[in-house]
Amino acid sequence: MSLQHTEMAGDGPLIPRPERTPGALRAACAVVAPHLLTAYDQAKDHALAEAVEHGSLKPVHAYLAHWAALIEIERHPEIARTYHRAEYLARIATAPEEAREHLVTASAIYRDAARAVLAG
Repeated sequence: MSLQHTEMAGDGPLIPRPERTPGALRAACAVVAPHLLTAYDQAKDHALAEAVEHGSLKPVHAYLAHWAALIEIERHPEIARTYHRAEYLARIATAPEEAREHLVTASAIYRDAARAVLAG
């Protein structure tokens, strides 16, 4: 499932794409996925602690990239519904093949979102 394809089908973004900064991503999260704010804050704190511990900004860059992709998904209601449904179905699947099928769907959506963020 491509972000561009879904947008053309009428699933426009709820908000403009935020900048890849902690404050902008948190503000966007508060609008499109307020239920994820606690997880966002925990991820930021963890990334900062890892950065200090290892003397590297790589954990901060990884956290920003991950949350930018998640916010990109949440900006598009239909994509977000499909993504969350696939994650849920993968968790409750009773056969490995069934779980794999749903994880492939969720992974494709995440990859498309990450690419969209990078493309700007």
